[in-house]
Amino acid sequence: MKASVGRQLEREKRKIGARLAPLMGGKEPKTPGAPELNAPRARYEISDRIRAVPCGGLAAMHDLVRGVGLPESIDEQLGILKRARPYRDSDHVLNIAYNVLCGGHVLDDIEVRRNDATFLDMLGAEAIPDPTTAADFCRRFDGEAVGRLMRIFNETRLTVWNRMGSIHSSEGVKRARSSVTAV
Repeated sequence: MKASVGRQLEREKRKIGARLAPLMGGKEPKTPGAPELNAPRARYEISDRIRAVPCGGLAAMHDLVRGVGLPESIDEQLGILKRARPYRDSDHVLNIAYNVLCGGHVLDDIEVRRNDATFLDMLGAEAIPDPTTAADFCRRFDGEAVGRLMRIFNETRLTVWNRMGSIHSSEGVKRARSSVTAV
């Protein structure tokens, strides 16, 4: 991490600490009888220099996905498409997964991200498959393809766990994993 970014993060941490310190132990409401979350109407601005997406954490997820080699594994082992024209199997699978991670509920929600230049730039993509193409891809799946995709995910998960080394075997991670599994 750049030193300037570290300093900026520390400054923001101090600011929120100073803001929350007076509230330790409780406090009277800001306005008696009114909810605490009562901000004025939101204002929206457009900037020439700064662009953002509402699902900015997706960039970190995409880095993780690429770092563990998931796209390559999907492309080598899934075998749904015969040729990439222009999208590969991994493009389709990740497009659908990222749609869900960004709050999409149906394939048609992909269109929102498809028309967001900042989202496309974040992924380094000229374009992503449209909802109709995503649906065509989904129709090609049969039980065996679902099994292959699950195997790919499970093998990738093992790769991640092996990379975690000693952290993976710690008691806290075991407890967290078992509680997540139990849910």
